[in-house]
Amino acid sequence: MPDEKIAMNKAPAVRPAASVRRTDVFRLSMAHPGDVSALATLLAGQAVKAEDVVAVIGKTEGNGGVNDFTRGYFTQSLMHLLGRSLRADPAEIAARVPCVLSGGTEGVLSPHYLVFTRTETSDVAGPAGGLAVGRSFGTTLPAEALGRVAQIEDVAEAVHAALRDAGLQPAEARFVQVKMPCLTTARIDDALARGAEPVTRDPNRAMALARAAGALGVALALGEVPRERITEAALLHELDLYSSHASVSSGIEVGCAEVIVLGNASGWTGQLAIACRPMADVLDITAVHQVLADLGIASQPQVSDADVRRIRGVLVKGEPDRRGRVRGHRHTMLEDTDINAQRHLRGALGGMVAAVLQDGRIFVSGGAEHQGPDGGGLIAAIAEKHAFA
Repeated sequence: MPDEKIAMNKAPAVRPAASVRRTDVFRLSMAHPGDVSALATLLAGQAVKAEDVVAVIGKTEGNGGVNDFTRGYFTQSLMHLLGRSLRADPAEIAARVPCVLSGGTEGVLSPHYLVFTRTETSDVAGPAGGLAVGRSFGTTLPAEALGRVAQIEDVAEAVHAALRDAGLQPAEARFVQVKMPCLTTARIDDALARGAEPVTRDPNRAMALARAAGALGVALALGEVPRERITEAALLHELDLYSSHASVSSGIEVGCAEVIVLGNASGWTGQLAIACRPMADVLDITAVHQVLADLGIASQPQVSDADVRRIRGVLVKGEPDRRGRVRGHRHTMLEDTDINAQRHLRGALGGMVAAVLQDGRIFVSGGAEHQGPDGGGLIAAIAEKHAFA
């Protein structure tokens, strides 16, 4: 694990006592998985300063599987852009700016990315505070530790570090985005060559176990699940254990857990706020309306044109119900050998949410193990607190 990550987690920078912090969020479209031209334009015009970028969350148009290399392609392009702007090694930027990507933009979903910036300001924070963002990195664990209790505990520690970075208490966290490393055939072979047994020899199951470990790590850190129930046997089985605030993806493009925590807190200023709600299932349009109502946005049946411009980002987690039914009726997502179940899920869930929002730039990620209720998931939205004048 790079020394920069250790230093950031254990010794967050001390801020001037008289200042408050401000988070801004920029939702940018991409023409292809390596396209960072929209951010390059903002950097060139000084609308965004490279040194203020603290995190990125995005959707690329890959398959979302183990061999989805669009995520690494975008990350490489992003880090080279920031590296040029800061005259720094892209690897050094990657060690302190988490870039969490989910592949798969089926249906009406549109490839895009959210850029989070954090600045110091002399503005006075209002009584409601503002959107807070914190980030951290876990440790680089050996392959045989992935999908096990050691990885759960590592994520929990990283979440605590991100909370400290944001100045948030666990109860103030509204949404925690995590990217987990996963097992590949090469990593499995390496473990076996060392005489170590990985949790599974199936890379696709390893992705699910990594997501599950990440979700329970968030739940442990936020106090949503008691420590005595955190066991390896619980992963993918005891689905009554879950976090109502975790969105976890897994991929080969990261070597350790990357964590981004969002909440609303005093000590922060600005016009942005975040809300998050659990979704009972993939048809839970009520939760979509409710999370927007939490931000003062009417949405029945659709968000107005004026309010569309208030929304800075929407992040959704969902899961094809493992019991094979949605609201009593059979679904075939898990039985289709032509199209992966997660691709079905992203297309269906993305279409429902996009219809309400009038915008396909939605982060919709499948694989919601221990993330929201079993067979469901969660939805979070970031928006301006007041409409444009």
